Amino acid sequence: MPKYHDEIDAVLRALADPTRRAVVERLAKSPAVVSELAAPFSMALPSLMQHLRVLEDAGLVTSHKHGRVRTVTLRPGAFDILHLWLDEQRTPAERQADRLGIHLVRTEPKDS
Repeated sequence: MPKYHDEIDAVLRALADPTRRAVVERLAKSPAVVSELAAPFSMALPSLMQHLRVLEDAGLVTSHKHGRVRTVTLRPGAFDILHLWLDEQRTPAERQADRLGIHLVRTEPKDS
């Protein structure tokens, strides 16, 4: 079992909730203040803060407070651990097919 299994569990648990996935999708566009993130949801601000806490604990987002305004940002490289794990799950046959596909594209005759 990989050493980073707990990290993967936290990321997958965080992304299992549709509200948190929507927040991540929004943050992929640009950082946002909490009130802006809360606008599309019909929930109390403390409930959204709980969702943000789960995302932060999983290492997916960071936040900082300036005065009374808290800004949330998607953490660079947040999904690297998930990409690594998914890549390890690919079978050797898939990898070989990928290499074959790349080779065929590179060696395809150019139209003149």
